[in-house]
Order: sequence, then C-alpha cells, then structure tokens
Amino acid sequence: MRDTLEQLVVRHTHRIPSPAGPAGSGEVAARQFDAALMSVGFKLSGPALEHLSSLSGTTVVGTARRVLTTVRAMVGDHVRHNVYFVDFPANVPDTLDFWMRCIAEALADDSTRASTLEQLSDGVVDLLTLPSYGRYRHTYTEMLAAHDELVPAAGDRLTVLHLGGPLRDEAGALYLALAGSSTPLGEDGLRDLELLAGACADGPQPETIPVRENRAVLNRARLAAGAPLLLDTVTDVLRLACALSDGDVTLTGPTRFRTLLRPVRRALLAGLDAVVAASPAKLADVTAHREAFKRLGERLHPHEYPRWPHAADVFAVARGEKEARSFDSRVEELLAMHDVTGAVKLLAAAPGKLFRSLDRLLRMALDQDERDAVAGAAEQVVGEVSGRVLLSVAEHLRNRAWATGERRVFVGRTGRAWVTEDTRPPVLPPERERLIALIDEETRRRLPEVGHLLVDPDVLDVALPLSGKATASGLGVLPRGSLSPVDGELLRFFVYWKERAQRTDFDLSALLLDSDYRTQGWLSYTALSAVEGEHSGDITEAPDGASEFINLRLGAVRGTYIVPQVNIFSGEGFEEVEESFFGFMLREAEQAGRPFEPRTVRMKSELRGPGRVALPLAFLRGEDGRWRAKWLHLYLKGHPSANQVEGNQVSVATLLRGVVERDYLTVGHLADLLAGGGTTVTRWDGTAVPDGPVTYIGLERPDGLHPGSRIITPENLRDLIPA
Repeated sequence: MRDTLEQLVVRHTHRIPSPAGPAGSGEVAARQFDAALMSVGFKLSGPALEHLSSLSGTTVVGTARRVLTTVRAMVGDHVRHNVYFVDFPANVPDTLDFWMRCIAEALADDSTRASTLEQLSDGVVDLLTLPSYGRYRHTYTEMLAAHDELVPAAGDRLTVLHLGGPLRDEAGALYLALAGSSTPLGEDGLRDLELLAGACADGPQPETIPVRENRAVLNRARLAAGAPLLLDTVTDVLRLACALSDGDVTLTGPTRFRTLLRPVRRALLAGLDAVVAASPAKLADVTAHREAFKRLGERLHPHEYPRWPHAADVFAVARGEKEARSFDSRVEELLAMHDVTGAVKLLAAAPGKLFRSLDRLLRMALDQDERDAVAGAAEQVVGEVSGRVLLSVAEHLRNRAWATGERRVFVGRTGRAWVTEDTRPPVLPPERERLIALIDEETRRRLPEVGHLLVDPDVLDVALPLSGKATASGLGVLPRGSLSPVDGELLRFFVYWKERAQRTDFDLSALLLDSDYRTQGWLSYTALSAVEGEHSGDITEAPDGASEFINLRLGAVRGTYIVPQVNIFSGEGFEEVEESFFGFMLREAEQAGRPFEPRTVRMKSELRGPGRVALPLAFLRGEDGRWRAKWLHLYLKGHPSANQVEGNQVSVATLLRGVVERDYLTVGHLADLLAGGGTTVTRWDGTAVPDGPVTYIGLERPDGLHPGSRIITPENLRDLIPA
C-alpha cells in the first residue's frame, strides 16, 4: 500500500514524498537518479536533489526505483514500442507497392500460394491472410539497432518533480483535495479516491463533499471502518450500494448488485430509514431510479426489518405501490400548461434546477413580463447555486447567440459524442446578457483573495474543468475545449494497445482538413505516406502489445486541421483491452532517435471510452501560422468492426467544427474577473520570480517561487472552480 500511495502522490501532484531513511552521503545516487529521470523527460527540483543527497545511498536507490517506475508509466515508457517498418519514418513504401510486395511474398510461400491465387482470381485479396502483413517482422532489439541516438534539444520536455512532505501528509492532502473537489472526478480519479479513502479513514476528513459520486466512494470506506455514513438523500444510499458492488456510482449505467452481508444490509436500510424519516418528501427521488431501487430491494430484503418502516416505503414507491410525486413532475405539469411564472416560483425553491432550466424557461416565455420573472428569480437565488453550475450555465449562455439551424454537438458523461441540427429559437440578447453579467458578478464575489496573481500566458486558453468527465487521465492532458501551444518541426502520434482475450486490431489515422473542414487527405494503413509524413505500418494483433505511429512535418501539412484518431478495426473495445493509450511527441528535424522517445512526449492519455472511434485532440493552424492543440476527448459510436478514417470523415469534421467554434470558459476568464475586482495580475515571462508569496497558475510549476505561494497547475486546476 505504501508504494501505491507514493505512486498516486507522484502522478497527481508531481511531488516526491520525503523519503524516510537514515542520513548519509547519497550525492552520487541522487545525481544518477536525476540523470535517469531526465532520460524520460523528468527532473528533480533543486530542493529535492539537495534533500536526497543528504540521505543514505540505499534510501535514494529505493526511492529512485519506485519513482522511475511511476514516471515511465506516466509517459508510456513502461512498454516496448516496436514498429512494422523497422527504420520508420525512413523508407516507408508506397501503399500499393507495399501491398504488392506482401502478395508476392505470399505467392512465394508454399503454405499460402494456393489461397492467394484463389483470392487473386476473384479480384479481392484479404490483407490479413498474407503472412507478411500485420505482424512484426523483426525484434524490438533489431528495431533499436536501426536508429541513431536521440540528439538532445532545448525544447525537449522536462517535467520537474518537487520535494513533498512525509508520505502520510502528502497522501492525506491529496485525499482531501480529491474528496472535497467541487467538480466530478473521472473514472480513474474515483478509483484513486477509493484507495486514498481506505488509507486515510482515520485521518482528517473533508469539511464538505459537494460531489455525490465522491460521497459514495467515501461512504464505502467509512462503512468498512465502522464510521457513521454521510447520507442526506435516498440516492446517496443507492450510490453506496453501487460502490459496494463495484458498479457505476454515477448511476448512468446499470449495476448488478451483489449479495450483501447482513451487517451491510442493516446499515443501508437504517440509512434509508433515517433519510426518509427526517424528510418524507425525499421519497420523490426514488422515481428517477425506480428500476435500480427495485433490484436493490431484492438484495436488502426490507420485509425482514419491520423496525425500519420508512426504508420499506422507498421500495414501495419503486414498485408503484405507493405514490411519491417528484419535484420535477410538478414543474413539468406547470410547463405543460405553459404556466412559466408558476414554474419559476416552484423552481425558486431549487436554485440549481432553476439555473439549469433558464434556457428552456426563456424560450417558453410568451412576453416580457414572463422573461423578467425568469431573470428576476435567477437574481434572487444566484447566491445559493454552486459555482460549477453557475459557470456551466454562463458557458451555455455564451453559446446561445447563434441563429436556429446551426449544428448542435452533444457530449455525454462518458465522452460519447453526436451531432444534430439545433432547432431551438435563440435566447434573446437582453436576458442573455443580463444573466451572463449576473453570473460573472457572482463568480467574482466568490473567487478567493489570491494576493498577487502570477499567470503563465500559455494557461490562459485552458478550459475550466467543470467536470472531470471532460478530461482523460494521463500526462499533459487538458480539459475538453482547451488550446495549448505546439512548438516543434515534427509531430508524431502514437497508440499502444494490448488485447486481453481476443485478437484486436487498433488503427491509428490522421485526417487533414482545410479551413472549411473539407478533407485534404489522410494518413493511415491505407495511405502509408504523403507529402506531410509517414505511417509506421499496420499491426493487426496485440497479444504482447502493439504500437502504431504517424510522423508529420508540420511545415508541409496542407490545410488547417490535423485530427488524429484511433479506429477499432476488430476485436475488443477501448474499455475491454488490457491496456490502451494515445499520445504525441514533438521533435526538431535533426534529433533522429527511436520511434518512441519518452523525453519528447508532450501528452499521453488513457483510451477508455464507450465508442469504436477515439478522437483525443486535434491540431489547429492559426492565422499567425503557429500550431495549437485543441483538446477533444471524444468517442464516436462507429461500427462494430472495420472502422476506417475514410468512413468517418464527415462526422469527424462536423464534431470538430462544433468544438472549435464553441466558446469555452477558460482560465483567462477567471483571471479577467480577478483583475476587474482589483487583483494584481502579472503575466509571467519565464524568468523574473517575485520575492514574496504569489498565487501562480501555469502549465508547469517553476522553481524559485516563495515557499508561501499557492500553486495551480493542470493537476489541481479544479481548485479554481469556486464553491
């Protein structure tokens, strides 16, 4: 468990917990550790190197072993990345010439000659039947021998690892940060929170837990530790039951409830009984998850516990034996009668629901009096709405200026995306501007006193993480809608996957679009080379893991957009394979090196989504000629098999247009609000560091900041969201 906690701290905070060990002369081991880190794109901060040097060599070596294992996995260097064409990106053949060579080799093979001739007579050859297609033709060692060493460059990534406190303190602080997050965590974040909750059950606990999914994870740990449960709705109990069954605590998917031990059943029933006894109106929440409560009742056996009659009422409502009218049904009844004013008065008792309904209410309002009633109610309750909801509504309203008929992009909690025509009438400008100004003022009021705000200009275009579901886990990953600079001559994508139980073929492709989102070309296994770059070759199975790469010369790219994508051609999905991830590297032309060089990796993210086509990000050429990454984190449903870049050009272009043209709330928006409130905001030039404490916001934490400074980087960007 200690190693696991250390791994979590390093991955989430880029801090090395201060090792516990005897003093000694660890200078040599510490410098060797630092050199090993630099080979994979990391480096010890000055204080970290100094502290490790004061410890025994044995302690330093043990720390180095654990940390190096962690950071290598962070960049994808924990696996071997081979390529089909041994000296890629050199000597990649023309696609048709390569296919003809594979056919010639199959005809020269006694075991495949007959079947190949038969296919040729039919006019169609299945590439997968050719013995030299889709499988590595050389070893990893032979591939390494075909490449020169990487030439170090000033632009290579160096992520600094800073010195932290004792492991217990670092783990406790991370636990409090994740548990008390004001925005939902992603799947990996919830899993990490569960590990931390078990280890920190006897330590300090968060004062508030705004996100219900987090509360379910903590309640599972509290139940195991015999601590009181944190329950104030019947849905809290349902989420806890899902957590106990290793199910979906977000309640977006079904959970197969396990048989529960009697003490656990008693705890859940007692919790339900207490919630309903304190507020019988909360029975109305059951109807939203009626089927899940029915299944849970089959496991809890409430009829065996007559001393908790209110718990039995929960399942009576689920079965339809008892009526409990929901708040939402009352609102819908009023709206069905076009009683907007009545609906507004009712929704004022639930401020969050009122704000999430503003667009619909304003569209249904028939006259100015009703529109004024909607805006007036929002002004009265704005102080009771969570910061995340406020910012989400503000972003929504900023994107409601367009006319009816535009394309509307939907993105689910899991990243599944689809597009439809927007048939809604627009929100009229007076109310839209009035509400945006209201939310901006309330947000400014809630932002904390930050003193001197020091901002890295590169972080200003990073989208606010209003949900952890909009960000994949990994290194250098930013929320959906963010823009980040791309500096380098060569851009190289990579995908790695390892199948679990059946033959699985992932295909890496890159779609090139012009400024009007029209296709200019692509690179894929069907188009191995073009003026822009090269594909490393198709690998069609991955029992021991497989990699594919695309190399692009940015100066030669036609068009305005580059859209890398991972298509599942056959086999297991992204959530079924043993492991899969995507990333990109940046290099200068003279650097050479292996196909995969960890110190050139700028981003690596896990591929874990519900579709058969993954769109991690896109690259945009600005009017100034510079390239920037636009973060997508999207998945298309695709086909059950044989997904190809050629078949999804239109849907990919439409989705990209929706994301590119959407106005996302960014870090720059909050910085502007702070500056408007009188806060001193300084753009950091990368050199001058103020003497006193600052609040620093940037993509990386710089060395030399005052110890009393507050640091915000992508790893804890959620801390910017006001409560």
